[in-house]
Amino acid sequence: MFNLQKKPLLALIGSLAALSTMYTTNAFAQDTAAVKNTEITVGALHFTSHAATFVALERGYFKQQSLDVKLKFFQAAQPMAVAVASKDVDYAVTAMSGGLISLADKGAIKIIGGSLSEDPKVSGQKIVVSNKAFESGVTDPSKLDGKTWAISQKGSSFHYVGAQIEAQDHITMHFKPLQKVGAIIGAMKSGQVDAWSIVPHIAKPLADAGAVHIIGNVSDYLPNYQVTTIFTSTHNATQERDQTQAFLTAIAKGAADYNAAMIDHTVGQKGEEDMVKLIHKYIYTDQPLEKAAPSIINGSMRLNADNVLNMASLQNQLDWFQKGKMVNTSIKLTDIVDTHYVKTIDEKSMDAKKEPTK
Repeated sequence: MFNLQKKPLLALIGSLAALSTMYTTNAFAQDTAAVKNTEITVGALHFTSHAATFVALERGYFKQQSLDVKLKFFQAAQPMAVAVASKDVDYAVTAMSGGLISLADKGAIKIIGGSLSEDPKVSGQKIVVSNKAFESGVTDPSKLDGKTWAISQKGSSFHYVGAQIEAQDHITMHFKPLQKVGAIIGAMKSGQVDAWSIVPHIAKPLADAGAVHIIGNVSDYLPNYQVTTIFTSTHNATQERDQTQAFLTAIAKGAADYNAAMIDHTVGQKGEEDMVKLIHKYIYTDQPLEKAAPSIINGSMRLNADNVLNMASLQNQLDWFQKGKMVNTSIKLTDIVDTHYVKTIDEKSMDAKKEPTK
């Protein structure tokens, strides 16, 4: 029994023609007859933040929607965005990166839903520092002035989070791109970089093993941060509407199961243990279940109910990318997001609203 207790960046894909016909559908009222056992590929990371996809696959929610899903795993957000634009992947869940925005600007992709969000009531992403930095006196984020912050690529979510800390604490950091999460972990352990932000299922085990120190929470700086989004090609968003709604319906069911088990604890201990076993098929697969379970449990973060999108958070992110001249300054959020599949939330008012049918 278990003990339950963050200039465009790449030579990106050419422009695709964006089409305009749109409609509103209910997330749980999809007519699956129109999909007819379609094979699709879904991009993912080996993170608990992708649990909705894993649950939907393992519990047959994709099959209920007549979707035959194959997973393709990545090690960073921006390559996943490129894969969706090039149609190597049909749908994906990851952060809104500079590469994703640039591809949307070229008409290649659309954000169609929200997945992981920071919730101040739930232990979320952690700010960590190397042992070397901690021993030198970096015991809270305000003491990171002049230090090196690890990122995967310029314009990644790691870059965005670090920049928010930098601005709010009135400090200056050096951002070092290391491409992959594994490389960042190695650099943190060796003291080649000083600080980083990462999901708790990675941060906590590293801290427990004495490899890093946790010195703060991302939610202290970004309390309602829309960490990851669900996105697809513009073609799928505008031409494959039944398929896209079917995908979102399955994902929403997966997220609901995950939240019930791991966040709201409404399914009992057996339900939580069953969820941990399911997630372990994709997370910490190199460890036995008993060893992996505490990290999976402690790494739980809330997934958006019904794939709701926090538009205010996305706008804040877009503003930052544009201020740093990492993306086209003329692109608007409405060029990036198709709001007709899910509800949207204004971070300030927290009022859910649906776009009118066009």
